[in-house]
Amino acid sequence: MEKINAVITGVGGYVPDYILDNEEMSTIVETSDEWIMERIGVKTRHILRPEQGSGTSYMMTRAVQQLLQKTQADPDSIELVLVATTTPDYHFPSTASLVIGNCGLKNAFGYDMEAACAGFLYAMEAGAAYIRSGRYKRIIICGGDHMSSMTNYTDRNTCPIFGDGAACVMMEATTEEVGLMDGVYHVDGKGLQNLQMKAGGSAKMPTHQSVDDREHTVYQEGRQVYKHAVLDMSTAVKQIAERNGLNKDNIAWVVPHQANINIETSVAGRIGIEEDHIMINIDHMANTSGGTLPLCLWEYEPKLKKGDKLVFTAFGAGFTWGASYMVWGYDGAPEAAKSPAEFYKEGQISREEWYAKRGVTDVKPMQLTDGVLR
Repeated sequence: MEKINAVITGVGGYVPDYILDNEEMSTIVETSDEWIMERIGVKTRHILRPEQGSGTSYMMTRAVQQLLQKTQADPDSIELVLVATTTPDYHFPSTASLVIGNCGLKNAFGYDMEAACAGFLYAMEAGAAYIRSGRYKRIIICGGDHMSSMTNYTDRNTCPIFGDGAACVMMEATTEEVGLMDGVYHVDGKGLQNLQMKAGGSAKMPTHQSVDDREHTVYQEGRQVYKHAVLDMSTAVKQIAERNGLNKDNIAWVVPHQANINIETSVAGRIGIEEDHIMINIDHMANTSGGTLPLCLWEYEPKLKKGDKLVFTAFGAGFTWGASYMVWGYDGAPEAAKSPAEFYKEGQISREEWYAKRGVTDVKPMQLTDGVLR
């Protein structure tokens, strides 16, 4: 029998209309554009307003609908939907169930995977394993988070980091030498005190006190997380590169988790990759957790060519991290041209022009109420 590989054959994505830039952020919490750009590299982030959507499933549904439109795939041909998210709409049902129902994927089963910012990296490996087994031929893998729903906007050290967004890929069986070729994945299990949500799960049920103490938002020891992220992602990238003969001369793109611009450049720099071969969108997307890797593919799709060698890497709470090696399976530009994504970027179009393109009127500034943006 011929070897079965799992290859990405399409990308879809969605970011909310509302743009929260650093100038507006500085009216919410004591910070500045200079402070945020120097330490994190974020200029703007997208925020899902309560009146626009109902949570992560809303963004993922929009992404999957775009993916199906771009690829012209029959919804009845989708056999599995994997969702990587840390911000499900509910404890149950799963976000995957909601997306499947919203998109009318009546022949698909699905479930959620939770590995924080490394979730999509893990989900690609899981999806590829299903396909390699020969049991399934066409699946969808989603990654995304409604990070504003669990961000403390009175904490200047964390709130500028995060944004909302989701994207997805279609993965199919092939006998060509393309697709997800190799991966290394790790869990430390000792990083609880450095990066977590302290309450809301079965270990600490919600109470009035836990809400008052803002324990249902992201808690992060920034310096410790930064140190582990750089070291662990760099080690994983070097390992995957060495065992697959990859180097600065044959890697087309490094696709890193968009946590901090300094982390991204440091990790790629350790294997000699120049910045023009690193997918970067943190400046206008911020950290969307499980959404960062697929949103990079969504934005950079027009630049991708069949045979391009990609190295993915991510680091998240748990601690969870790893790296994977993929050979891209199609020329991206023709596919992207069918439904080109429009992105707000500093210096290209204004927020007002972005809103006009999206058909948004009467844009009211976000208001901070009890530490939550509304």
